[in-house]
Amino acid sequence: MDIRDVTDLVRFEPGRRPYRSTLLESDHLWSEIICLETNQETETMGDPDSDALFTTLAGEVVIWMNRSSKRLKQWHSVVAPAGTEVTLKSASTEPSVVLVVTAPPPAS
Repeated sequence: MDIRDVTDLVRFEPGRRPYRSTLLESDHLWSEIICLETNQETETMGDPDSDALFTTLAGEVVIWMNRSSKRLKQWHSVVAPAGTEVTLKSASTEPSVVLVVTAPPPAS
């Protein structure tokens, strides 16, 4: 049984891309932590065969799913069905941390 402390993966790199780190993974599930400084944005992500759960652990983010957007406050979650293109952008004055869980794990 693997146990990880999520706080060990919280890092911010001002002036660089959002920090991303795999949290846990198995044959059937994959998870990562995405850390965003104010106004940082991820590249578009998605997988044709994997559903993804996005949960804001700290701060607030705007999530674009295909062409629609919603604001996710701390502790809010949303599911992006397989095949959905997703982009995240920090929407608070404080850094944001997002947990992403996909099943099955995305294709390499």
